[in-house]
Amino acid sequence: MVWDVCSWRDMGLLIRLETTLTGDRYLSILSDHLHSFMSIVHYDGLGQFQQDNATPHASRVATKWLQEHSSDFRHFHWPPKSPKMNIIEDIWDALLHAAEKRSPPPRTPMDLLTALQDSWCEFPPGYLQTPVESVPATSFCVTSACSWGPDTILRRCTGFFFCSSA
Repeated sequence: MVWDVCSWRDMGLLIRLETTLTGDRYLSILSDHLHSFMSIVHYDGLGQFQQDNATPHASRVATKWLQEHSSDFRHFHWPPKSPKMNIIEDIWDALLHAAEKRSPPPRTPMDLLTALQDSWCEFPPGYLQTPVESVPATSFCVTSACSWGPDTILRRCTGFFFCSSA
């Protein structure tokens, strides 16, 4: 399992998760990795963090931590059972495709992790801007409760992902 954070401007380090993600383990990720990333990339405090509604993300400890850090950055809440509109899914597909195309192809979980990390680092500067800007504004209808317009949301949102492939 791997975790990462990225934004329109920057990509964080790909982090390997050794065990199943629980609320407490996720809290460690938020405090150890997300907070520093948001402080650097969105130093103005205008960053917007988004995640899906996976159980560890919606845990009491994670929710409490995000509320306690609401002055550092905003947390975008996806409605329960909402369609997957987070562009990180497309970015993950591109990353996995790039890792699988490597020569030699990854054969072990550690090979896959190395290939994912190398591929992640090789994405060109500005790579994230293309998928972010290609999302039609209409797909952000769930943001109507937010006071920002779609263009502002696209530039301020920071998403993360995790998968069970490595």
